[in-house]
Amino acid sequence: MRNRVVLFLLHTLSWLLLSSDTCHGGESDIRCLETLKHQLQDPNNYLDSWAFDNETAAEGFICKFNGIECWHPEENKVINISLINMGLQGQFPSGLKNCTSLTELDLSNNDLSGSLPVNIDEFIPLVVKLDLSSNKFSGNLTATLGNITYLNVLNLQHNQFNGQIPWQVGRLGRLTTFNVADNPLSGQIPTFTNKRFGAENFANTGLCGKPLKDCVGPPKKSHTGVIIGRTRTVYKADLSNGSLLVIKRFPESHHSVDTSYLRLPH
Repeated sequence: MRNRVVLFLLHTLSWLLLSSDTCHGGESDIRCLETLKHQLQDPNNYLDSWAFDNETAAEGFICKFNGIECWHPEENKVINISLINMGLQGQFPSGLKNCTSLTELDLSNNDLSGSLPVNIDEFIPLVVKLDLSSNKFSGNLTATLGNITYLNVLNLQHNQFNGQIPWQVGRLGRLTTFNVADNPLSGQIPTFTNKRFGAENFANTGLCGKPLKDCVGPPKKSHTGVIIGRTRTVYKADLSNGSLLVIKRFPESHHSVDTSYLRLPH
């Protein structure tokens, strides 16, 4: 009898904890979308269907919003936000951090601008697909992109990102799609783990290294050598213009210095 009571109490406690977690998750996701709608400018009114009044506050109501997909149609837990080609304006929305179960984010073909959050990995830690292509995002690519370890797709094509691709991005072992073409990026392309991407994914940039042309190293430094013999000392120096300067110094008894100036082909 006592064992049955204990099992009943454990079952009830577990159910209450799960219910509380689900409720909390739903409230967080509702707040996520409310903040998202507030932070984005929507000149074409695509987000007008996102109504948060009391009459629609039934479980799963946000799952009917334009561009929103949930784990279950009757549960307010967002897994996919796809707001493509809506003319949206503004910066990367910080409210996304409240969509704690989000696995896909597609904001491509809009008019979004500004830099990505330095701690973007804290906003979308579980995202598998991130598509921000064809916007006006700018600034350096943050190294914390490399902490979004579940990423399969990272598309940043046709923006205004500059600087280098962080080497941390190369550690994303699950990446199957990576595109930074049409950005004023520069520097060495990092080595990617278990994957090679074609040159078209880095086109129209200032990047170098595989699969593009090799990076050009710094100019060679001048080197000076000294050879000492019984009858003379020879000084050699490579000049910056490609010439070789040779100075032969004889013992003092010869009272002479022979200087040769040779120009080598470039």
